[in-house]
Amino acid sequence: MRKIVVTGIWITFCLCMVVPVCMADDERARQIMQQVEDRDDGDNMTSRMLMVLIDKNEKQRKKYFQSFSKDFGRDKKRIMFVKSPAPIKNTGFLTFDWDDESRDDDQWLFLPAIGKTKRIASSDKSSSFMGSDLNYSDMTGRNLEDYNFKLLKESKIKGIDVWIIQSLPKTKEVEDETGYKKSILAVRKDNYIVVRAKMWTSEGGFTKYMDAQKLVQIDGIWVVAQNHITKKRGKVTMHQTLLKLSNVKFNQSLDENVFTIRRLEKGLF
Repeated sequence: MRKIVVTGIWITFCLCMVVPVCMADDERARQIMQQVEDRDDGDNMTSRMLMVLIDKNEKQRKKYFQSFSKDFGRDKKRIMFVKSPAPIKNTGFLTFDWDDESRDDDQWLFLPAIGKTKRIASSDKSSSFMGSDLNYSDMTGRNLEDYNFKLLKESKIKGIDVWIIQSLPKTKEVEDETGYKKSILAVRKDNYIVVRAKMWTSEGGFTKYMDAQKLVQIDGIWVVAQNHITKKRGKVTMHQTLLKLSNVKFNQSLDENVFTIRRLEKGLF
């Protein structure tokens, strides 16, 4: 079974036009999350990504990436490289997202400045990904069996029907690895994309808000083309990350050798 990748597409705060419903049991919420996991997210994908980092003084820094992903049966592999700015060009990130829920996903970060590849340990996956408001656990899949889900209510976001679902890690180990102790998710009913979320971090007293600001269909596949992530302490905005995808293409001819540590260390091709 594929796992949910939670790369910055969730939030649920100040939801309006709420329609109260009877509390559904966990089984219904899990069925919805299974649909989220099973939705078609395409294969042999290439894309460009702009990451805008915004500090609490509104100062911006931009990073540009080239990204590739490919399905290997029920497993998925992804590799991405920094294109600019020049000082960090060819910094690379490789992920093996295993379908087997008993197997930890593998991640590596290549730093060209020192010519070394670092394996991301489980204990480091709650750390910031390249200075953003995402962490390494956001860059890979989540196992549904690691969480308890509860359907809280139904609502509308921008006139679109959504389910509001609470997600809680079953163990302290899962909480420590992901860095989140609780999440509230808004799932669109028409395409099963998690379009908003509010996530409480395990340390630092931060709350993260993620908002899928732009969705597009490419070759029949729904793609989150723009994400906005805000990290707050109380009501104070501490940092923001804006992610913009462009030039998204599916069904490209991607050789399996693209997704190796050797390729990671060679940089962009």
